[in-house]
Amino acid sequence: MIFCSGLAASAASFASPAKADKSKETLSQWCTPLVKRLPKVTLAQCQRSQLVASGAQSKKGFPLLIKEYPVKTATSKNGDKAPIKILLIGGIHGDEKTAFAIVFQWIDKLNKQGGNEFHWKIAPAINPDGLLAQKPTRVNANGVDLNRNFPTPNWNKEAPQYWREKTKSDPRRFPGKAALSEPESRWIFNQIEQFQPDVIISVHAPFGVLDFDGAGTPPSKFGRLLFNRVGVYPGSLGNYGGLHKDIPVVTIELPNSQQMPSDAEVARIWQDMLNWVEQSVPAQNKVAAK
Repeated sequence: MIFCSGLAASAASFASPAKADKSKETLSQWCTPLVKRLPKVTLAQCQRSQLVASGAQSKKGFPLLIKEYPVKTATSKNGDKAPIKILLIGGIHGDEKTAFAIVFQWIDKLNKQGGNEFHWKIAPAINPDGLLAQKPTRVNANGVDLNRNFPTPNWNKEAPQYWREKTKSDPRRFPGKAALSEPESRWIFNQIEQFQPDVIISVHAPFGVLDFDGAGTPPSKFGRLLFNRVGVYPGSLGNYGGLHKDIPVVTIELPNSQQMPSDAEVARIWQDMLNWVEQSVPAQNKVAAK
């Protein structure tokens, strides 16, 4: 896989973790190649995100960026219970550009509002190598579909068999040679283990629906997106997180992978998502630390 002209050198410069500091200059270096590929995300907006390097990197050495928003006590509606923890991720598939872009828009909303009642961890660009390839690709730099690489039960048999028999060995859906073979999927796996989210929200495109895996009440709609199960696949995040780990997983499928919804629709999806989390996602049954 080849980075587009002018981006390979930038990506190579990210290989040393020592360079991944929190300075505006460094964030600008990360943002510049990303926003060139993303609809309706400006360099200034990306710089305002205050994303930081998580310590993990893609196969090509691009840092996996993250932003954490601990709950603001004054805005929490959870009383003495621990706040609801949300893991929000975008861009597992590199050619689904809107799935990156809308998460940047939502980060901007969180940065502008006075406080937040949930504890967020947000990663808007899980597959930067796919996005920054000469022609953006669904798969990562190893040619692996990250959303088929999670360690669901019996992965070693089911994932390769499904790939061969159901997809006819479609290279866009190659699950990899082993579960968690990829640095990007391992990073999500580790975030789930360490953060212990109450809900995982993953953004994709272009089916234009909501999918849901796991226990609990699925959302009926976010904006114009209506609940309609897409299916369960060996190695998918919904299968692993929702069915195996028993963490509710909402998959947002935007209607177009290249063209963003209107600003009003972006805001409606966001607000409906917040309302659903508040009403339907129970926080962990423990008392928050004083």
